[in-house]
Amino acid sequence: MATACGLSSSSSLRSVAFSGLRRFSRAANAPRVARFPSSASRGVVCAARRRRSPSNSRAAAEGSSALEIADQVEQQAEQAEQQEQQNQLEEAPQEQGEQGQADVIVEAVANGGANVFASEDMDIHLHLLQSDMEVDAVVAADMKENGSRSTRRTKLICTVGPASCSFKQLEALASGGMNVARLNMCHGTHEWHRDVVEKVRRLNAEKGYSIAIMMDTEGSEIHLGDLPGDSSVKAEDGDLWTFTVRQFPGPLPPQTVQLNYDGFVDDITVGDEVVADGGMVRFQVLRKIGPDVTVRVIDPGLILPRANVTFFRDGKLVRGRNSMLPTISSKDWIDVDFGISMGVDFIAISFVKSPDVITHLRSYINARSPDRYIGLISKIESCESIVRLEEIIAVSDGAMVARGDLGAQIPLEEVPSVQQDIVQICRDLNKPVIVASQLLESMIEFPTPTRAEVADTAEAVRQRADALMLSGESAIGQFPEKALAVLRTVATRIEGFSRAERSREQEADIALLPELSDVLSERISEQICASAAHMAAKLQVDAIFVFTHRGYMASLLSRCRPDCPIFAFTSSQGVRQQLNLSWGLIPFRLDFSDDMESNILRTFNLLKVGVVSQSGDLVITVTDIIGSDSSFDGGLQSMQIRNVP
Repeated sequence: MATACGLSSSSSLRSVAFSGLRRFSRAANAPRVARFPSSASRGVVCAARRRRSPSNSRAAAEGSSALEIADQVEQQAEQAEQQEQQNQLEEAPQEQGEQGQADVIVEAVANGGANVFASEDMDIHLHLLQSDMEVDAVVAADMKENGSRSTRRTKLICTVGPASCSFKQLEALASGGMNVARLNMCHGTHEWHRDVVEKVRRLNAEKGYSIAIMMDTEGSEIHLGDLPGDSSVKAEDGDLWTFTVRQFPGPLPPQTVQLNYDGFVDDITVGDEVVADGGMVRFQVLRKIGPDVTVRVIDPGLILPRANVTFFRDGKLVRGRNSMLPTISSKDWIDVDFGISMGVDFIAISFVKSPDVITHLRSYINARSPDRYIGLISKIESCESIVRLEEIIAVSDGAMVARGDLGAQIPLEEVPSVQQDIVQICRDLNKPVIVASQLLESMIEFPTPTRAEVADTAEAVRQRADALMLSGESAIGQFPEKALAVLRTVATRIEGFSRAERSREQEADIALLPELSDVLSERISEQICASAAHMAAKLQVDAIFVFTHRGYMASLLSRCRPDCPIFAFTSSQGVRQQLNLSWGLIPFRLDFSDDMESNILRTFNLLKVGVVSQSGDLVITVTDIIGSDSSFDGGLQSMQIRNVP
């Protein structure tokens, strides 16, 4: 295609492509490419097809004879190819076992021979094919059972704790739809967290899951210490407790809890109200004696270890010297080094007060981990975060609406509107956003949520947040699997309702998204993805396929929130893991060849074998695959509208 923009029209391919490189360069590590039909057989078939479409007006008898010959030649060629594929399957050596047969099956599928498989063997073949094109096992099963259009778009994050840290428990969460496992560094040792990471990696490797790992730093805000012998303690109305900054050589006295901030006693005054865990328990200060503060419970509730603490005077938040504490504490830096060494996919930073914190941390991580990109998620949970919200999100890789602590620092009635603003800003800036804290808080103790919690979860889904997060529900709750099942059911059901409601509004919705970049190549990517989402709605396509090295174009498509599923194909396992956090993306890992058409046809055939797509499906393919993984300069970005052959 020599022009800057060209259009090709046929029943199977209508494409719009923007010029750049006219070929795709081979990646540094050239992958094994599945073989396509031999050049000889292709030549016979193509010659027959050319004869079927004569360029001049001949006698009817001669034209009929030519068509009959063409049909015979093409039929013979197809029969010969199918027989060769069948022979390959039958001759696969038994001693090679499952993997040896998988190679032959992948090769046959690439040749268009999906019809050689019987329907009852589909599960086996889908399992074998995952060695060539990797997709999360739960997603694959969901697409096969319910169709790709019915797959859940909202991603689910589970905090791993004592209630969910065994291999069996993690597998139950994975099979229940967990996309990201969160490690809360407020609790547990590095050895404990390392064990969890290894179990998650084992699940991914052995069971076919694609679970990303997020490490959440503790932060330097005031928080309680560990509780003696219990994971939680019930604070009853009127109980007297002691908050102290003293260190005890032995066990703590009853109803005594330590705090991590030495200036707490100096900043607090008698009559102040102390709020723990975002308002789950409230105390009133009665007296101060040396390093100890005696308080009375005025709002009973569950005290959790390491819960954050704020205090109010005359109804106003008291910041005191705590506001001068660094965002990243010395312990946080040690935890960040641990996360880098374990190769986590995301690091969530608590109580981010300015964009400089993220910029500095990004430089540090890039220097320590030049070969692996780790996404930085800013937790929005303080007044300072709200003041510089757009600046912070702009330099981050995503944001978390930590409503528990945020609700302790701003009026409660403002939390819903602030949440909606954060979700929209993140979408405008093309950053994934997580809604967290107290989604299903009652399920820590009870097997069913309150109706208000279900309504709250549904509203987050309606706002089209990228992900929902369970905290105590999955970490210390009695029903972590049931809590996850509630999130999954609510998200899937509300997404279905929302798609029906907003089908007429989608075009205007996409048009309101601001441009992200002044760089021409990146503006082209934005326009291609916006156009793809527009056409997906107008033409009611079955899916959008995006082929990407770095995930950038996949994130742009997620930002547009199209009604159809987005299949994101990447050659990088790290990119595949990080795409798990973005709305609507179904990430696949696929070794790319340097022939884009081969990649597209191979994915069509592999997905047909997995009963994910079928012949005749209308799909849009989008790509930003280029010769270099680190620059858009001179690259080819394209969009095609195709029927699955």
